[in-house]
Amino acid sequence: MYIILNMGISFWQIAIVVVLVVLLFGRGKISSLMGDVAKGIKSFKKGMSDDTSNNPQDDNTKSDNPDSDNK
Repeated sequence: MYIILNMGISFWQIAIVVVLVVLLFGRGKISSLMGDVAKGIKSFKKGMSDDTSNNPQDDNTKSDNPDSDNK
């Protein structure tokens, strides 16, 4: 006897998981969660761009004082 195991994820498995998530959490809670995730990503990107534009001299100060790295 040969048993063939198909370990891939099929469309029906994904559909069942999506239906269960919608039933458990509701559409309103999922959409508000996705909105919060989008706001978090936007603020992260804004913080990263502010960080790089505000500190262009940080690399120069680190290389000028090699004794500060050995503390």
